[in-house]
This record gives sequence, C-alpha cells and structure tokens, in this order.
Amino acid sequence: MSRSGAAVLGWALLAGALLPPPPVRPQPLPHGQRDVHQKEAQFNTTYIDWVDGNLLNIYAFNHTPHLPLSPQTEGVRVSVNVLSNQKDQPVLFVVRQKEAVVSFQVPLILRGLYQRKYAYQEVSRTLCQPQTKSEMETQYFFVDVSTLSDNTSYQLRVTRVENFVLRVATMASTGPFSPQYFKYEFPEEVDSVIVKVTSPMAFPCSVISIQDILCPVYDLDNNVAFIGMYQTMTKKAAITVQKDFPSHSFYVVVVVKTEDEACGGPLPYYPLSKNASPGVQWGSEAYVRSVLFCLGIFLSFYILTLLIACWESCRSGTSGLTAASLGRQHKKKGLLAAMDSSVEEDDYDTLADIDYDKNVIRTKQYLCVADLARKDKRVLRKKYQIYFWNIATIAVFYALPVIQLVITYQTVVNVTGNQDICYYNFLCAHPLGNLSAFNNILSNLGYVLLGLLFLLIILQREINYNRALLRNDTHALECGIPKHFGLFYAMGTALMMEGLLSACYHVCPNYTNFQFDTSFMYMIAGLCMLKLYQKRHPDINASAYSAYACLALVIFFSVVGVVFGKGNTAFWIVFSVIHIVATLLLSTQLYYMGRWKLDSGILRRILHVLYTDCVRQCSGPMYVDRMVLLVMGNIINWSLAAYGLIVRPNDFASYLLAIGICNLLLYFAFYIIMKLRSGERIKLIPLLCIISTSVVWGFALFFFFQGLSTWQKTPAESREHNRDCILLDFFDDHDIWHFLSSIAMFGSFLVLLTLDDDLDCVQRDKIYVF
Repeated sequence: MSRSGAAVLGWALLAGALLPPPPVRPQPLPHGQRDVHQKEAQFNTTYIDWVDGNLLNIYAFNHTPHLPLSPQTEGVRVSVNVLSNQKDQPVLFVVRQKEAVVSFQVPLILRGLYQRKYAYQEVSRTLCQPQTKSEMETQYFFVDVSTLSDNTSYQLRVTRVENFVLRVATMASTGPFSPQYFKYEFPEEVDSVIVKVTSPMAFPCSVISIQDILCPVYDLDNNVAFIGMYQTMTKKAAITVQKDFPSHSFYVVVVVKTEDEACGGPLPYYPLSKNASPGVQWGSEAYVRSVLFCLGIFLSFYILTLLIACWESCRSGTSGLTAASLGRQHKKKGLLAAMDSSVEEDDYDTLADIDYDKNVIRTKQYLCVADLARKDKRVLRKKYQIYFWNIATIAVFYALPVIQLVITYQTVVNVTGNQDICYYNFLCAHPLGNLSAFNNILSNLGYVLLGLLFLLIILQREINYNRALLRNDTHALECGIPKHFGLFYAMGTALMMEGLLSACYHVCPNYTNFQFDTSFMYMIAGLCMLKLYQKRHPDINASAYSAYACLALVIFFSVVGVVFGKGNTAFWIVFSVIHIVATLLLSTQLYYMGRWKLDSGILRRILHVLYTDCVRQCSGPMYVDRMVLLVMGNIINWSLAAYGLIVRPNDFASYLLAIGICNLLLYFAFYIIMKLRSGERIKLIPLLCIISTSVVWGFALFFFFQGLSTWQKTPAESREHNRDCILLDFFDDHDIWHFLSSIAMFGSFLVLLTLDDDLDCVQRDKIYVF
C-alpha cells in the first residue's frame, strides 16, 4: 500500500472512532439559500465535521506571523481529509486571507502523462504569507467548506509551520497532495546563494522550485513549473539564486510529482484510476486506410518500373542481336565510324587546343564530348562516387541531431500542453502516440520510397553498363554521354533524406525548424545542376569537395539570413551583391564551356575581349544561342536580387530556395534548347516524363501555396489559415503537396537520367558540348 493510501486509512479509522452519530438531515432550504455555520477555530485542533448541499461551514482563525517569543516568521498549514468517497460531488475548501484566496477541492484530481488521473482524499497546503505593517499585526483568515453532495464527512486541522524562514530545514512531503514551501531571506552582505536539497531516497520524483514572494504560490504538480526556476530531483538538487527579487527573499517549494517518469523511474508509481486512459489507440480505420493508401500509391511506381524494365529487357534482347551483327558488318567494311553528323573536323576544338590557351579568346565554334572525356574511366568513376559517400556522411551527421531536437520539441508540447510551440494545421491534425500530426509525417513517405526506387533504377543501369564494358561493347566504349552514376546515387540519397528531414520538421513545424525542411532541397537543386553540367563536361566537372563546400556556403547563408536577415539592410545589400557576382561567374563558365580561368589577369583578358569584339571588329558574340539564353538568365537573377533587396521577405530560406530552383529550371531549359539546336532529339520516354512531370509540378505548387499555417505570424494568426482535411478525411492540402512533389521530383530525376538516351548510338566525337 502506498503512503497516501495508508494515510487515508489512518484518517478513516480515527474518524470512525471520533465521529458523532450522523445528524438528522434538515429540511431543504429555499432555492439559492444556504445555512451558514461559522465558528471560531483554534490551531492544532482537529475538527471532525460534515457538510451537505444546504450547509456552508466557516472556520475563523486569527494568526500573528511573528510570535512574541519567536523572532522568526511562522507559516500556516491547512490539512483536510474527506472521509466520504463521493468523487462525482467533491468538497470545496476555500481559504480566504488578506490579499489572497486559496481554493482546492477534495478529492484533489491531478493528471499525469497521457491524461492519467490521480485522485487524493487527503490534502495539505501551506498558506501564502501576506505582507504585514508591523511584526505584531494579527491576521485573520477563514476556511470555507461547502459541497453539493449529501452528508459528506471531513476532517480539518490548521497548524503552524515552525522555522518557516529557511536556514537548514527538514522537509517531509508524503505525496503530490502535500506540497511544502519555505521562505529564504538574503542577508545584507550576500548577493547569491545555492539552495541545496538532499533526500535519502531516489524516489518519489520531486520538483524543487524557486518563486518570488507572491500569492498564490504554485505548489501543485500541475502548476509548479508556471513561474520561477525549477529542477526535478531524485536524491540531490542545487539551484543558484541571485539577489534580484524585489523583497530580497524567495520561496523554496518542494512538490512530489504524480509520476516518477520525469526522474527516470517507472511510470506507474501511483495507482491509476479506473477511468485512466493510457493514450491514443492505433486501431482506427482512418489510420489504417491512410497508411495503405500511401503504400499503394508509391508501391505502384515499383510495379510500373518493373514492367517497363521487363519490356526494355525483351526489346533490347532482340535489338541487341541485330546491332551485334550490324557491328560486325561495319567493322569488316570499315564503316563503323560513319555515324550521322554534319560537323566537319575543323568546326570543333581538340583537347590540346584547350590546354594550350585557356584565356578568354575567340576559339573555334564547336567542342565535342570526346575532347572532354580523355581521362581514365576508373579515376572518373572514383571521383563521382565520392559525391555519394560524401552526401551519405552528411546525411547521417545532419539527421541524427535533427531527430533528437524535434523529439525534444514534441516532448515539451506533450508535457506542457502548450499548443503554441508548433504550427500545425489543427483542423486536420491526426495524433498517433506522442506525435501530434501523424498525417503530415506519413505523407513524406513518398520521398523515401521513390528515392529508394531511383537508387534501384540507377543500380540496374550501372550493372548493365558494367556488363557491356566487360564484353567490350562498342556503344558502351565509344558512344553516347559517358556514364558516371555517382551523382545519380547522391541525388537519390538526397531525395530520401529530404523525406526524412521534412518528416522531422513536421513533428513540430516552427521558425527554428524550417531549415531542416529546406537543407536537402538546396542539395537536390545543386546536384541536379552539377549533373546537367557533367553530362557534357565529364572531365572538367567540379570535385565533390568543392561542390559540397559551395552547398555548405548556401546553407550558411540560409541560417544567417533566417537569424539576421529580417529587416537588416546591410545583410540584403551584401547578399544581393554576392548573388549578382555569382551569376556573372556562372554565366561566364557556361558561355566559354569551362575554357577560362579566374586569376589576377582576368580583368586584363576581359578588357582585351571587349576591345577586340566591340571596338576593333565590332562583331557579335561567337555563341549567339548561348548568349541569348544566358542574358535571359541574368535578367531573371538580377530581378530576384532586386526583389530581395527591396521587399526583404521574412522567409529567407524559401527565398533562397526559390533562387536555386529558378536557376535549375533555367539551366534545364538552356540544356533542352541547346540539345534541340544541336540536331539531337528527345525520345518517347523522356518526353513523356517531361510532360507528366510538368503537369504534376503544376498541381503540386497549387497545393503548396494554399498556406495552411505560417510561422511568420503569431500562433493565433497562423490558425486563421487552418483548413479541414480534403483527402480520406485524413490528409490536408500540404499532405497532397508532399505526395505530388515527391512524384514530381522522382519524375525530374528520371528526365535527367533518360534525357540523352538518344545519343547512346552516337559517337562521342559527334556530340556537342554546351
């Protein structure tokens, strides 16, 4: 039996021996009237009495905080015990004193985790000490007892608390129903003190709180953390307190918690009530239906991919025999190199020409992929595999602290009950266990499953390519864009991590967590641009270390912008200048196809080009198509920079992400246009992927801009945007954005993967670089 149960039993036995015979119930009084019994009461006297719906008992006490024989201030403690077990109609005790009113009902109901209820028949409370004008001032206080039940018996005892002003005290608290607190006064020469509390037993779990001398004192388990400082305690606690209280004094409050879990103990320290509910149950049809819906959608892509792979395998098996026989005939006749091309030998530069002069000067008009694919394939394969291993390492070290942080946020929400910490769509938030909005987390499943599917597709393609190399297939050795899969693996991993981190963000969406939702979006945008560049520049692509260093710089600016960018003119000026300079450097890199170098002589070479092209010869640009597209890209980027400098949006992370996505789309459009202008074509599968992905992106962005919540406003203002569920009575608009955007990103990856499949039978010295 617990100590609280033993105490209640002891009170009950004592009451059975001392209680007078039950009184004759008086006739009901007229409606709204109540019989009032007031009596002068004494300290250290146990009053055994009864009360019902027609009776109000008032006990009047007088109290002198400073007794003549004791210079120390003494406290007052009220202890009650309700002997009748009527939980539905409790007894209300109201203590009226100068400048304060304390009220509590018995049984006292306290709640633990998951809304567990704990009922206590015995309650002891220390009264707050109001300020007195003189040391000998007599204070009066009254204890009112009332109820709506029939003939409820109770016991009341008021005692003085000796040594209420704390020096070294022995405090005994038998449970959450019996908190205690003492007063400490700073000596004149002391500016700070350490409050040390020790206990011979580790449990029950307790809370030590430091509070200002104000009434009421928060001394219950459900409110002790409202003000001041507090620590949970097993055997030891120590709190350093500065002398910054107005009265140069404070209360030390000791409260026993209803459950020991906060101190690392077992959960059911106190017996649960019969009506206790241990938490939300999983077996709801809506949850099962929604999980099956998500799995059904994304697993269907696995089935579709498997069917396409089988169809291509059968098709390639037939066409492979024909190609092999044709290849043998071409070898015999010496016609294998006679592929379709209208480009003459003098129309493109060789690798030696580029190595000889990398200055920004006029060169021949065309450069082919073969000129940039001369390095050892094993070295290049290692180089591009580093992208995957680097992003895998980044993912592990980035994700683990993120998961830990959001779990902490969710725990704080569950323990404190503060619903303003996280910006959910509360009209469509389906909890599960400790998670407040399981639907927003479940809808991110598509990123993970489709990212894994993309990795499997890349693995299958790499296996087929390696088999072709082993059998010295001419197409694999000499034709098509050189196959390097490291960046594709990195893209698939980034897509999976985007799903994981987006789910983490939606555990508790708020201002500080939003960077987790966007970090790998920067990664994806950067990796896609690198992959587009690597297609036509296999040997001169940026190293993994420099590429990830640039992405780290982007994330650094994202964090700085979130923290310092709000309304900071200097930050926006610096960022806009960096944005414009980076755009110019990237445009130069694309225009000259990497055949320039950034060093101390760059300005001299630029002036030379301007003089030669604009003054001496007054000729137009050599690469007209490329120049037109890059000028359009610069106009768009400068417009974005001007928008940021003028408007200074609060959501800097989304603004930076918009810049990255816009540049990715610009580069993709540039690649498509240059591909078509070079006489190449787009096969059926990539064409279908482009069209379907564009449509899905359009619908996805529509749902994204619905704005069901926003951490840029206060929690109350954010909830004005909340909306009901629109799919299966479980998912909201943002969940549909997760579904569609994961599909669209998977489709975008497939476009990059299959875009140049039309060149698989074209020799590399006939494929243009752009």
